[in-house]
Amino acid sequence: MKSTMFMEPGKVAIEDIEKPQVQAPDDVIIHVVRTCVCGSDLWAYRGLEDKPHHSENTGHEAIGIVEAVGSDITTVVPGDFVIAPFTHGCGHCAACRAGFDGDCQNHTDNFSNGVQAEYIRFQHGEWALVKIPGQPSDYSEDMLASLLTLADVMATGYHAARVANMKTGDTVVVVGDGAVGLCGVIAAQMRGAKRIIIMSRHEDRQKLAREFGATDVIAERGDDAIAKVKALTNGAGADAVLECVGTELSNVTAMQAGRPGAIVGRVGLPHEPKMDMTASFYNNTIIAGGPASVTTYDKQVLLKAVLDGDIHPGKVFTKQFSLDDIDAGYQAMTNREAIKSLIVVD
Repeated sequence: MKSTMFMEPGKVAIEDIEKPQVQAPDDVIIHVVRTCVCGSDLWAYRGLEDKPHHSENTGHEAIGIVEAVGSDITTVVPGDFVIAPFTHGCGHCAACRAGFDGDCQNHTDNFSNGVQAEYIRFQHGEWALVKIPGQPSDYSEDMLASLLTLADVMATGYHAARVANMKTGDTVVVVGDGAVGLCGVIAAQMRGAKRIIIMSRHEDRQKLAREFGATDVIAERGDDAIAKVKALTNGAGADAVLECVGTELSNVTAMQAGRPGAIVGRVGLPHEPKMDMTASFYNNTIIAGGPASVTTYDKQVLLKAVLDGDIHPGKVFTKQFSLDDIDAGYQAMTNREAIKSLIVVD
């Protein structure tokens, strides 16, 4: 089968590798229909983190058709159309029961990898997989794109809003205008924010953010950005802040953008070596966040919202590529020619 391999910074390539097989009783083999490139995939691609050359891709978002199941699987059967979350929760440990299946306590292999391929072996599939009614042919390309976001990016944006305890009437600042930040805007709108301020310097992303519900855009960075937040909030700061990047600057900005007692929902994969927590202590800033509870949110709210047409997160995919041309998808995101690259496999 075809699978994407990370060759070296600035290059991924398609190779033929052995098709995965059921290895454990709770395995599910999935024929991938759509996958994509995540912003987190770009860290190694840009040479910003170490990754062995000629190694498995870090792709972790997919929708597809169940091809085979292990003996313990009772919730899906071959032929089912499913969302394959990047998390593999069990559904019954303390973390999963509390709605934090991104931190499932029963699995050490809780995250997907290598899904930019024709087939994947999804471990611990009994509870984690999310069934989609019907078959891919029942849906438009736009709907398939929105369903794909439920494997990660839309659920991650929603997680930021949830852990920030964002509620009706709040003023929210979203730090980051990538796909996660834009989905954070959708989440804030879903949860009833009266004002949604996104930090963005790119016209195409600003336009989509406003379509998703953003009321204000701040193009400045650093101290100038914080001054703008204060000006928009009568000097107070936001009730909740969604940090959707993971850099040192984005985290410092997020902690400064909230009023005293605000919660920062962090979902940007951290890359800063350390954080000075002194200022947040004196401002009573609450820091929360981590891997998203993908299966929980999909089953409770997000899948229905997509199927009902209430939200359209698939619009974050602004370019589409075949699996054979996936390096161009990486390049498009690296060069900011695409917000997020969708990869067609079937």
